[in-house]
Amino acid sequence: MRRFDGDTGREPPLLTLRSTPDNPVPPGGTLIAVGTRDDCTLRAAYWQTTARTCRGTVCLLQGRAEFIEKYYETIQELRARGFAVVAFDWRGQGESDRRVDDPHKGHVARFDEYRLDLRAVAETILVPLMPEPHVGLAHSMGGCVALLAALDGALPFRRLVTLAPMLSIRMIRWPAGAAILSRGLQRLGLGSRYIPFGKPVSIATNPYAGNRLSRDPVRYARNAAAARQVGAGAVGDPTIAWLAEAFRAMARLRDPRAAPRIGLPTLIVAAGADPVCGTADTERFAARLKAGHILVLPDSRHEILTERDAIRQDFWAAFEAFVPGSPLPTQAEVEAHAVAVPVA
Repeated sequence: MRRFDGDTGREPPLLTLRSTPDNPVPPGGTLIAVGTRDDCTLRAAYWQTTARTCRGTVCLLQGRAEFIEKYYETIQELRARGFAVVAFDWRGQGESDRRVDDPHKGHVARFDEYRLDLRAVAETILVPLMPEPHVGLAHSMGGCVALLAALDGALPFRRLVTLAPMLSIRMIRWPAGAAILSRGLQRLGLGSRYIPFGKPVSIATNPYAGNRLSRDPVRYARNAAAARQVGAGAVGDPTIAWLAEAFRAMARLRDPRAAPRIGLPTLIVAAGADPVCGTADTERFAARLKAGHILVLPDSRHEILTERDAIRQDFWAAFEAFVPGSPLPTQAEVEAHAVAVPVA
């Protein structure tokens, strides 16, 4: 990988992409430090397609506590399907800048900071360097960030595909109380502290048994090894400020007036067995979209892209039907790939 500085006006950081035996770095990429307008440096990378014909560029928007290394398999699959790929670490995770002393904390002071990250990547890499059309592929928190930007007409993509978007958090038993508490602690100046009982341990390194992320033991072990390899890049629990801002962002999207204002063609792929984000809230949101469809994969846990092959094949079939080069599918065509199941 080549290394060079973005337009940050300072010495480039030491950037690298790490490999494990089961998770090698996709060859032929370019690694770059991208500077944001508020003087934050992000780790980003891009690859051209390995197919004979380029169909455009897919920009990956990670979930909370993720990092580029976790997406190597997806990057390879997209390139083989004819897409160039852009990947980057949000501020506060991976090898991007931190605004707190403890690099294990997942922290932002405001969710709007993520939009600055996306804008910097678009201006530095996506628009000047990458072939069009541009498509967003967003997971979990990345889906929340992308949908908020789409709501405000600020998403730099032709179409958006979002997996298990974070519209509600199921792991919190009393979300209304947690929202009030986190906002109160944030106002008291405690926003940079871990959430109560928070730890610096990445969820990706938890034992496979009972995990919330995937039913594929091989991919789960691969990601756990990658998380151990990146160390503090695979951050632990979030801070109080991150949680308070997440509640504000999710509440804004769940407002019944929000979804109908999104004009960007959007495919939402939800995980029917998701113990992390609330699929029922995702389905209600998708039902209000004017240019959107939803596919529910009933057996999938939260991380669809690291699930078993059968689940991933259903995702890729829906993705191929939706991306540029194909006419927008009808909801009936999208639902042909899904099995409707009740979600508690």
